[in-house]
This record gives sequence, structure tokens and C-alpha cells, in this order.
Amino acid sequence: MSLAAIYSVAVTLAAPGLRWMLARRVARGKEIAARLGERYGVDATPRPGGRVLWLHAASVGETVSVLPVLAAVAGLAPDVAVLMTTGTVTSARLLEQRLPAMGLEGVVRHRFVPLDVPAWAGRFLDHWRPDAAAFVESEIWPSLIGGCVKRGIPLALVNARLSERSFRGWRRVPGLARGLFGAFDRVQAQSEADGGRIAALGGAASVLTGNLKLAAPELPVDEGELARLRGLLGGRPVWLAASTHPGEDAVVIEAHARLLGAFPELLTVIVPRHPERGAEIVGLACGPVTRRGAGEDPPGRAGVYVADTLGELGLFYRLAGVAFVGKSIGGVEGGQNPLEPARLGCAVAMGPAVQNFAGIVAELEGAGALARVRDAASLAEWVGEMLREPERRAAMGAAGRKVASGAAGLPGEVAAMLVGMLG
Repeated sequence: MSLAAIYSVAVTLAAPGLRWMLARRVARGKEIAARLGERYGVDATPRPGGRVLWLHAASVGETVSVLPVLAAVAGLAPDVAVLMTTGTVTSARLLEQRLPAMGLEGVVRHRFVPLDVPAWAGRFLDHWRPDAAAFVESEIWPSLIGGCVKRGIPLALVNARLSERSFRGWRRVPGLARGLFGAFDRVQAQSEADGGRIAALGGAASVLTGNLKLAAPELPVDEGELARLRGLLGGRPVWLAASTHPGEDAVVIEAHARLLGAFPELLTVIVPRHPERGAEIVGLACGPVTRRGAGEDPPGRAGVYVADTLGELGLFYRLAGVAFVGKSIGGVEGGQNPLEPARLGCAVAMGPAVQNFAGIVAELEGAGALARVRDAASLAEWVGEMLREPERRAAMGAAGRKVASGAAGLPGEVAAMLVGMLG
């Protein structure tokens, strides 16, 4: 029996356990109870008439990277309906906010992707009958990919990323790798190295190379709220710890304490990657601390402001201008997207663990737009330098804007590739 067949049997046998897991995720706010059927491939929403292009992205970062592609597809082929699937509640909420602002409401439909059980994947594909499909970055799901191949649905791998470590893992199962990566008719890789690794596993050579994250739009902002908060702060020193994960908040709070001697009115803003962690972070802080999720404003004097809301990073990047980007220090690793603050002219720092964005971090660091910190002491030292030296902070921000403005034409090229696959 092939590895692909063994996988299909295994996930089919695991289906009852997966249903239990999804029920637990509902209880934790990780799934939406009313839409749980989508995770089983059950959907009462009718398929739109005409051609349907399906794009699948894992979560928020991948979704943001393809937003310009969605807009370009709508411009190139107004008659095409786009089905956008993701696997997280946060990405669904992001699309609820962004699609109307982009004029794509009704053009792009969001659904939750079914778990990769063959029967569930088959129900999903038979209902939506996409004319072409694109998976974003490293979303390799055997049942969904195999279902597309079986139904003759052309496949693309967009903004493809394959680390050296993942490449070595796939090489241990060459037959499975060849069957999965070879199923993609088109590959658009983030870099030549990513494209080369995919081709070495049996995938198609990249028809386009470039990172869509370099072409993403600026994060949105409520200008009225930005002006209000600036008025409240009245020129106080402020910095931001963005997209933090458990283990990082204590590092940030220690850095805040180290900075208070030099900046007695300092405001440290923490935006957790998962807003439901807001109350937990408040419990870690010493001294004045308030929560935006509870409707509170920043402390009136030196303190910590926990911005445990969704979709407001654009507001706080603009408010602070000095940003540490999380999932990179304090025992967590992988990194979050540093291009978002760089695109807004922030001085940016990250910890040592940035595997998910290694290429982008190296490019920003080489341009003088990003600093690396190791712990609370080095983080506090860097923040202090940025607050004391506005010219240096501005130079880092300008360098970051330049790097983050690359690949402006790539979304249109990717959109043309996808529309061409529709036939």
C-alpha cells in the first residue's frame, strides 16, 4: 500500500476524533459553532454560476499576502467568483473587515476549509466545483490535492515556501512528495531557492518568483481613532510589542520596567497575536495596566496598554513607530511578518527565532531596517536608543519602506496566471 493510501485510511479512521477536536475548539473560541459543517465539507451556501476560482490560505499572514491578488483577479476577470478558504477564525474576521473596504464583498466568498478527510474534502469539491485552485505558501493537504487531481481541477502553488528542513523531510518520502508537488500545474515561489527545492521534489519549475508579502497593502487604520489616541498621549514616549505569543509578554514587561528610569512617562503597548490572551497578559504586568478589549484607554501615566483587539495593528504601528515583532523570543519561534511595520515606516526589532521569515528578515537587516535582540535587556537597550535618537529611528523606517515596496507588479502577474488556468 502506498503512503498516500495509508494516509487516506489513517485520516478516515481518525474522523471521529477530529469531530471531537473541533467540538473542543468551538468551546475555546477557535471555531464558529454555526459554521462547523464547513469543516466537514457540508455547506448550504449555493455555488455561484459561471467560473469559480478557489484560493486556500492557512491563516492571517497568508490571507493578507494574497489580498492584492484577489483585487487583481477581480479587475482582470469581473465575471469570476472567488472562493477563499482559511482555517482560522481570526482570518475569517480579517476578511470580514477587509473585503468590503476593497470593494470585493460579494465577489470573494469566505468559507472554512474542510479538514483533510477524503470524504469531507470530496464533499467540499463536489459542492463548489472550482474551475481552478491555488494553495498559498506551504499548504500541502493530500486529500484536497488528490481530490482536485481526480476531478481534473488545475492546481497552482502560490507564494510557495519550502524551508531546507522541510525539504529534507519530504526527501525521505520521495514517492509521496512527487505525487503531491507534481500535482501542481503552476508554481510561483517566494525565492529561487524555494522554487528549486520544490522542483527537486518533482514539482513544476516556478513560472514566477517573488514574495507576495512584499506587495501587500499597508495595514488599514481608523484615522479618527489614531488622532484621538495621539491627543490622549500628548507626545509621551511609546513603543509597541506586536503579535506576541505566550512566553514573550514577560520579556516585554521586563523591558518596560528597565526603561522606566530613563523614560518615566513611557507607554508600552502589547498587541497579542491571539486577543483572548488579554486578561492573562494583564495579570503579568506590574504597575498601571489597562485593556483595550475591556473598553479602556491607555494608562494616564507610565504603564502597559494591552490592545487585545483584532485588526488594529495598523493603528498601533502608526501610533508607536518603534515596534518589536513577536513569535521570535522568549522560547517561541518562527516569527511574525516584519514587513507590516516596515511598510508603515516603523523601526523594527525581532528576536533570534525567525525561521518563517528568514529571507525577509535578512533583507531588512541588510538594509539597516531591522535590529535583532536576544532578551529583555537587549530589547530595552534598542527601544531606548530608538526613543532617544529620532533621526536614527527615521532612517530605519525609511529603509524599511524601501524594502517593503518591492514586487509591486507581482500580484497582477499571479492573478493573470490564475485567470489563465480557468480556461
